[in-house]
This record gives sequence, structure tokens and C-alpha cells, in this order.
Amino acid sequence: MRHGDIVVHAFRYPAGVAALEIENGAGRTVLLPFQGQQIWDAEFGGRRLTMQTWFDQPLPTRDYLATYGAFFLHCGGTAMGNPGPEDDHPLHGELPNMPYERAQLAFGSGTEGDWVELSGLASERRAFSHYFEMRPRLRLAAGESAFDVGFEVENKGGSVLPFFYLGHINFRPANGAVITDGLIDDCGEIALRRAVLAPDAPEDVRAFHDAIAAHPAYHRHIGQDQRVEPEMVMTMRPPADADGWAEARQIHEDGSVDFVRHRPSELPYSVRWMTRSADRQALGFSLPASAPPDGRKAGLANGQAIMLAPGARLGAQMRFGMEQAEAAS
Repeated sequence: MRHGDIVVHAFRYPAGVAALEIENGAGRTVLLPFQGQQIWDAEFGGRRLTMQTWFDQPLPTRDYLATYGAFFLHCGGTAMGNPGPEDDHPLHGELPNMPYERAQLAFGSGTEGDWVELSGLASERRAFSHYFEMRPRLRLAAGESAFDVGFEVENKGGSVLPFFYLGHINFRPANGAVITDGLIDDCGEIALRRAVLAPDAPEDVRAFHDAIAAHPAYHRHIGQDQRVEPEMVMTMRPPADADGWAEARQIHEDGSVDFVRHRPSELPYSVRWMTRSADRQALGFSLPASAPPDGRKAGLANGQAIMLAPGARLGAQMRFGMEQAEAAS
């Protein structure tokens, strides 16, 4: 399909997963319309934004770690984050690789110029437990290097649904880059989940985790090929600006910027996640979330689940992508 400068090709990966490749004059992206409505890959400004893993294609499974490498995934549902000792839910809940019953590709024009939008419907049902519908939407305008993403979830069941959400946006960390946001006091406003290291962990890995535990601001400067294993996880409550948005950035040495914007009134938390090794290069410098990623039991105990009454709906929106140095300044 073609709409002005926007060209969309439909194809299947060798593993069988259906995909849409979109070129919009600023770059290209690959969406998975029937598997989680993920953004599998994104490349803008001649730079690949997507995290690096050893997965060269998405695989047809709902197992989170068995198909790993997307640029963006909806996470959550009845749970979100790492299951705790008393949890039995899958890692990051039901949403990441959820099969979609319907997918729709729409084209239009507006103040932002020509655009293409992917939307869809997926249902999660479990007898004697829960029933909800997920309706995401993703818009990309011609010549733009950022996505507008939103979702609406509806409780279709007959009882209250405790719901969790996290937008997993996985950039590639850049050597020499700096992470910025609206937080003022790192020590008071960043909650670090202390990594559990193996007894034989390399000294440089142990030194990194010790440094951010003592001074959280240390993580803001991306070192040259700094190893971060197994991962760094932080949770924050970002402040909103005058327009109600919170923004975080990865500023590259050439002045270009990766950014994430969301409304804390909709998703009050932001999770920061990084892992760097010979096999992985990933930086989620702002993952908008309804709760810390500590699993269902912790979220319920801490009053962080969103309690959706029967028939109630919940929605949120985000904008993320990159800007060239001229626009970012």
C-alpha cells in the first residue's frame, strides 16, 4: 500500500510471523499486527534504534524470553514485571505476545501531514478468573521519526479486574551518551533494585552495581562498552511538565536524541532498565508503567494495581522515537 511518502509492505518471517514494513521518508519500521502489535524493529536517521539481541526474527510463541528483541512491547494485564516468590504469572503478563483477533491498517492526513495507523483487538479470557479486551493503536506520520502509541483496555468480566501495564521501549545504549529526565534528587527519587550477582561475577560488573547503589546518578553516563549484567532496574515517579507530560532522553555524542514522553496522570511510574553484554545491548531509559515491575503479589500488597470495575475502561498514551541534533536542540 502507498499513501503519499508512506509505503507499507506485508510479509511473513521465515518462522511464520506476519509483519508490516513501513517506510515513511524518515526511516523504516517493522510492526507485528497479530503478535502483541509489537514494534519489532525501528531505524531512523540512518541509525537502528532497536536493542541488540541474538534473535534475528520474531518467533510464534507467547513465551517472553523465547522471542526476545522487539523495540516496543505492550506488557502487563493481570500482572506485570518479574514474578515474585509467591507469583505464578508469566514474565510481564499476558500482553507482550498476545494473539490479535483483528488488526486494521488505516491511512489519513491531518495537521501532521500524511499518516498510517495500526490498531487491533485482542481478548484475554480465563474461566473462573478474568476477561478483558486490549485495543492498542500506533500512528506514524510521513517524515517523522517518532511513534504515537496508545491503548484502551476494557474489563469484560463480571468482577473487579486488578490491571497492570508497562510500555517496554527498548533502545540501544550508545557509548558516550547521557540520560536526562525531570528528576531533581537521584538518591531520593530513584528506587534501585539491587542486582543479584553470581559469586564469580567479573570485577567491572560488580563495580558498576556498587557504584549505582552508592550514587544512582552514576548510571546516567553510558560508559564505553560498559558491561551491565545481569541487568540494572530502577523505578521512578517522574514529574509532569506544564502540559502534563514527563520526558526522558538519551542524548548521543553527535547531539541526536532518543526520547520517551508519557503522562504521569495516566501511568505514574517510569522504570529504567539496562543490560549490556557480548550478547545484548539494551536500554529502556523510560518505561511508562502503572506500578513497579515487582510482580502481581507486590503490586496488590502495595495498592499499585489499577482496579477496573466490570465494564470499566482504562487508556494511556505515549510518544517515543528519535530527533536529529537540529530538532533536539
